[in-house]
Amino acid sequence: MPGRKRKTTYPPPRNATRPPRPGEPGGPGSPGDTPYQRPTVASINLAAGAGRAGLKTGDRVRITGTGLYSGEIATIDRLVSGVIPAAVVRTEAGRTRQVRTIDLEPVGPGAATPSDGDAAAQPEAS
Repeated sequence: MPGRKRKTTYPPPRNATRPPRPGEPGGPGSPGDTPYQRPTVASINLAAGAGRAGLKTGDRVRITGTGLYSGEIATIDRLVSGVIPAAVVRTEAGRTRQVRTIDLEPVGPGAATPSDGDAAAQPEAS
């Protein structure tokens, strides 16, 4: 008489619940009163939908915020309307990029950055 058939075992599914990692809620060393925010979650600026008023094609602006060409002076080539207003800008280096209007700061027509090294832009000390 043959022996009993062994029960088949399967590995746990990949989406199985796992114990929380350190720092996550319920995990070791988790702070009890501060809410946990996952590092991969994007934060949304709700004021970006309003845009910045007073910008028009040809204006000189400084790109603020984070990202590509942050802090550079640029000229507005085209304004794009939509849910989040944006502008296509051309930097002084000749590169183009689309930027939310909330991330643009108007500057004067003769504004120079300190990194230019232009002696005319430096105020003279008398």
